[in-house]
Amino acid sequence: MEGEYKYLQDSICKVIGVIGGVSWASSDTYYRRMNEIMRDRYGSLYSANLLLYSIPFHSFAAQERLAAAGDWTMMTATMVDAAMRLKAGGAEVIVIASNTLNSLASIIEEKVGVKVLNIVDVVGRKIVDAGVKKVILLGTKHTMENQFYKPTLEKKFGLEVLVPTLEERNYINDVIFDELCNDIVTDNSRKGYLDIINRLEKEGGEGVILGCTEIPLLISKHDVDIPIFDTAELHSVAAIDYATAK
Repeated sequence: MEGEYKYLQDSICKVIGVIGGVSWASSDTYYRRMNEIMRDRYGSLYSANLLLYSIPFHSFAAQERLAAAGDWTMMTATMVDAAMRLKAGGAEVIVIASNTLNSLASIIEEKVGVKVLNIVDVVGRKIVDAGVKKVILLGTKHTMENQFYKPTLEKKFGLEVLVPTLEERNYINDVIFDELCNDIVTDNSRKGYLDIINRLEKEGGEGVILGCTEIPLLISKHDVDIPIFDTAELHSVAAIDYATAK
């Protein structure tokens, strides 16, 4: 036991807690990418110190309906409970494997007392570093419409954010929940997303935020001629950066 404890103390990577299951498809991406980043940086035998708490996605159905109507009580309680479980397991930093639910990052950090890496801050800094001023935002309806993602990018990072029309937002949201969350990827849906991106590019969009951690299952940098900001990838890199910082 003493030797095992010493190993944990000597590790080069703090324990990263991941709130996943929302959906499991993107949680798989986070787990794989964080381990690949450790391997690429430190050598073939290295991997990340990870704890994953996967929330049963079906249990979110009723909570999502309440949240959409403005009542986040159940959703917040579920997320805080997940973070508390990770803290009890030894997590030293937490990432939420969902753009939408990062809207609760500050609440979780305050209630649980563990650093939560907010995906919006990670993405905003990357866009500024890339020199992009006018960016397209794709995501769930909550991400595209509510007052946590777009206002933060505009006020904190000085960006102009383009969002799709209501009809397009409904379409994007349906593809996320009906297809991508079930690990279904179709060429027809890819074309639909690209049509929206191309239209907004003509309106001046200089880059596009894949603001749902499932969207990279459908769209990659090879599909468009402007920079993409893959939020799951950027979040994974930021988590490893934080966890390995001296």
